[in-house]
Amino acid sequence: MQVEENKVVSVTYRIEDEAGETVERIDIPVSFLYGEKSGLFKKVNEAIDGMKVGDEASVVLEPSEGFGDYNHDLTFTDQIENVPPEYQAIGSEAEFSNESGETRKFVVTHVDAGTVTLDGNHPFAGKTMTFHLKITDVREPTADELTNGVSQTPGGVGGPTVH
Repeated sequence: MQVEENKVVSVTYRIEDEAGETVERIDIPVSFLYGEKSGLFKKVNEAIDGMKVGDEASVVLEPSEGFGDYNHDLTFTDQIENVPPEYQAIGSEAEFSNESGETRKFVVTHVDAGTVTLDGNHPFAGKTMTFHLKITDVREPTADELTNGVSQTPGGVGGPTVH
């Protein structure tokens, strides 16, 4: 069986940054319903189309093809006394909502004696990333999976995106 529309596909993958360093690795297969709405980046989707179990692909994604350009408007710095203590440590995460109800996660990226900096960009934004994927399974979906999608999705970034 090969990767095609409306098949459940399982993959393992590794993501490398521009220096060739592994920044994410998934060795336990993750599954998704393959197709236009799979949530995969377009180039990754195209690369695995027609592949079979055991096939591997490497896909280079420029920022515009993957995680987007780095947006400096998504960073802000505030005086530390204005920031609750639980957000005064590097790596702390805070979720903010706008008037439209849209939410975005921000991560504390810098703390010094007087300020805290938060960044709402994806950690890979502005970077060329390389995905190394291996197809571990391809199967027919159940009726429930066709209707509701596959509950296990790759990547986690807001749904089934590899990444």
